[in-house]
Amino acid sequence: MTKGAVLILGGRSDIGLATAHALAGAGHPVWLAARNAAGLEPERTDLALRHGVEVSLHEFDVLDTAAMPGFLDALPGLPAVVVSVVGLLGDQAKDEHDPAAAICVMRTNYEGPATILGLIAERMEARGSGAIVGVSSVAGLRGRATNYIYGSAKAGFTAYLSGLRNRLAIRGVHVVTVLPGFVDTRMTAGMDLPKKLTAAPKEVGAAVRRALEGQRDVVYVKPVWRLVMAVIRAIPERVFKKLRL
Repeated sequence: MTKGAVLILGGRSDIGLATAHALAGAGHPVWLAARNAAGLEPERTDLALRHGVEVSLHEFDVLDTAAMPGFLDALPGLPAVVVSVVGLLGDQAKDEHDPAAAICVMRTNYEGPATILGLIAERMEARGSGAIVGVSSVAGLRGRATNYIYGSAKAGFTAYLSGLRNRLAIRGVHVVTVLPGFVDTRMTAGMDLPKKLTAAPKEVGAAVRRALEGQRDVVYVKPVWRLVMAVIRAIPERVFKKLRL
């Protein structure tokens, strides 16, 4: 039996493409949504040939919230699963002095993804089925001086997913929050990342697939992050504000 289609928002990203391969490998048709989507034709062909599923490309800009209803109406239908991997790390040292840059980070990581997932949630709720996956970040679990603009947006997104999950739990729609920690991608290129705490994009894709198959709610891609963040969150504020984490 053919499995339901998966819409991947942020399909150009390393994590988006890895997730596409993971879910296409499970037999799902894939709809890749991204800016300049036509440029993803080589990736579309590779996915289709490698996994034997239908793959299509769709133009999508997470900052263009006014266009989102039209974007959904133009899709082949309402997907069985939507995965949002949209994100922008930004540059904390620069962004804290540049309101426009900070706003772009906050809108890309929270406002845009929450808006499109809210619209999809309405349609899935009316249908009575579906799954929504949001890739957030452990950076949203406590504000830190080194990335609080990005982290604050991810904190909002994590809270949004939690509330959406609570709302839709009795409506037949499953909402998953994925917390990757560090991921070795183009977005983190040049950063000195600790190997034991850093995931490959394919690990995130595999975690998304396992979460959907196991009906899990909150997933740490690297389980060690659950302990790391429990320790960081437990540090008293009077001590924490003296640290540079």
